[in-house]
Amino acid sequence: MQCKLMAVVLAAAIPLCASAQSSVTIYGVADAALAKEDTGAPGGSRTVVNSGNQSTSRVGFRGVEDLGNGLSAVFNLEAGVALDSGMGDTSLFGRRSVVGLKGGFGTVLIGREYTPIADVANASDINGQGFYGTNLNSFGTNRLTRRISNSVNYKSNSMGGVVVSAGYGLGETLVGPSMDLMGLALEYKANNIYVGAGYHQVERLASGDDKEMIFGAGFTAGPVEVRGNYMVANPTGNGNKYEQANAGVSYTFGANKIYGNLQQSKLEGGAKGNGFSLAYSYALSKRTNVYTSYASIRNNNKAAFGIFSAGAQVTPDALKGQSGSDPSAFSVGVRHSF
Repeated sequence: MQCKLMAVVLAAAIPLCASAQSSVTIYGVADAALAKEDTGAPGGSRTVVNSGNQSTSRVGFRGVEDLGNGLSAVFNLEAGVALDSGMGDTSLFGRRSVVGLKGGFGTVLIGREYTPIADVANASDINGQGFYGTNLNSFGTNRLTRRISNSVNYKSNSMGGVVVSAGYGLGETLVGPSMDLMGLALEYKANNIYVGAGYHQVERLASGDDKEMIFGAGFTAGPVEVRGNYMVANPTGNGNKYEQANAGVSYTFGANKIYGNLQQSKLEGGAKGNGFSLAYSYALSKRTNVYTSYASIRNNNKAAFGIFSAGAQVTPDALKGQSGSDPSAFSVGVRHSF
């Protein structure tokens, strides 16, 4: 049923593009890879075809209408697609579904949107939240929040390189804690320098609010780019604090680009995992590249941290006694954007 609905949406959008090319755009990414994944536990190794090892495969629609006097109406609908199976996400446009207004005041969007912290996490990850070893594992198992539904969001225009983002997501609960999320981020992007910080507060329990924080930075000097971040998820209660740090560098020469990242994750109570990742990309054109990536994490006997790429994850199962296992993953893939 979901695939039929996607086909109807695509068919309906084609005449829009033909008659209003300047206002509606169909775009997407097709990314697939052959991968060897190993959770580090007995029997945990397998060879798979994955979708989205560098970038999540997707189809999207975005548009803008000039309303005059510097005001525009904007929208974006984006659906995830699994190239290995042809399936779509559980929610048709679960990646992003927003509509709003843009003008001299900035941009206001309503719907399902990326959180302020997610913007900083993406900008300060050397892997661009792609390849095995990305910082996306900090958003797993309800740690940091990457997207918010039922939300109202604001992003300012650049003010000398400074951009302010704010989001409020409504939990829409009838009883108990509201599950509302309030988020704020401040970013500076200018002169090949990036600095960002973000904060979330989530009313998840009556006993107190969950808190999420990020600090990120980076700079570019010719072919060399350096990015890093520090993230904290501090849920209500004792002994729940999660921390992750990343430090990465990339080097571009011609059509080639090499990425390297060091990562540490830890939980209050002693669980710790130290990881590293390496990736290589070769651009066949402006839209198509081939790549390979490898990542590994060494967990202590209390930890079961995993490896995430844009569209896949390799994680030991702590419930099955796999804490202390050391996951690893290797992939070779191709990505095309349109």
